[in-house]
Parts: sequence; structure tokens; C-alpha cells
Amino acid sequence: MRLPGVMSFLALLVAVAALSAPANAALESGKEYTLVNPPLATETGKNIEVVEYFWYGCPHCYDLESTMVSYARTLPKDVTFRRVPGILRDSWAPNAKAYYTLEVLGLLGKLHQEVFDAIHRDKVNLDDENTLFDWVAKRGVDRKKFAEAYNSFAVQSKVLKAKQISRMSGISGVPAVIVDGKYLITVGMAGTPGKFLKALDELVSMARRDRAAGK
Repeated sequence: MRLPGVMSFLALLVAVAALSAPANAALESGKEYTLVNPPLATETGKNIEVVEYFWYGCPHCYDLESTMVSYARTLPKDVTFRRVPGILRDSWAPNAKAYYTLEVLGLLGKLHQEVFDAIHRDKVNLDDENTLFDWVAKRGVDRKKFAEAYNSFAVQSKVLKAKQISRMSGISGVPAVIVDGKYLITVGMAGTPGKFLKALDELVSMARRDRAAGK
């Protein structure tokens, strides 16, 4: 027996519920992200800052790298993506020195991914200085120049700053991303890489609204 009046009413309720539901549910602080307190200073001026904390020796960072590279290419003009070597243990410092040496010498674009590959795919111990220096030399980099930069005051200062920021950020592991110095998120908190990227977009929007409101 058909009840057209009841069926029509139920269909109307479903339609109203669908229209009234938010397109994107708000992120829940303490679950999908946490607040950095106090917020970290940003380095990108007027732009919203998305900072990935990573360690070359971290397999999860290696797996996420291509995703983050692709994501960074899609960011709008008011957003700047940066990396910071997370230093949660002293044993992570050599990899951070390698990263900043590549940065100082303008070689990140050429060798950043290759460092990841060497460690995780080729099982090269780039924590060892001589092994690292020989490795870059095989890739056309002046060994002496690289060694000098690796041991320079400029690189040592960057490593010290990264260690301090890692401690101040409240991160407990890597990879981790902090948006505009105040919103911390990890893939584990989001659930999946896809949800992680969607949550990152929402945190960028939250940071944009904060700035518009003068927060």
C-alpha cells in the first residue's frame, strides 16, 4: 500500500537536511589539529605560512614528500610553503646540517629528493660526514666547498634555530605541518593523506580569516 503523502514529506525532510548541512564540517581542535601555544613567529611577511617539519631519515616523511611537493604547487599566491628540519634528537642534526648546506649552496632543487632516495632507497649512511661529502662530489658538487659550508657558522646557526623551533613548536614527531605559526596537524591526526590535505586547506582558510580579523 502506497502512502504518497508520507513519502513526499520524508523526501522533503531529507532534501532540507541535505541543504542545511555544511559543505565541509568544521575541524575539531584537539582532534584533527592542535593549537600551538604560544604561536610561533612566521617568516613570510604578509603571506600565510605552511611549514613542514621533516627529517631525512624518517620513512613517513619520505613517503609524504611527493604529496607535499604537489600540494605546494597548488597553493594560492597568499600562501608560502617552507620546510624546517625537525630536530627532536641530537642524532637528527647531521641530516639537518645536510639540508641547510644544500640550501646555502642553492642545491635543494637539485639534490633534496636525491638525499631522500639515497637514504631510503639506496641505504646510504649520509649521517657520516665523509660519506656525505663523497656522495655530493659524485653528483658534481665541489667536495671542499660543500664541506666548508657544512661546517660554517651560517649552517650551524640554522641548525641551532631549527632545534629551538622544533622544541617550541610542540611537535612530537615528523612529518608535521604548522599553518601560520598556530595550527599543528599531522597525517595521523587527519586519518588519511587525502583528509590531511583537505584539513590543511581548511587550516589555511582559518588562518586567512584570522588575519582578516586582525588576530
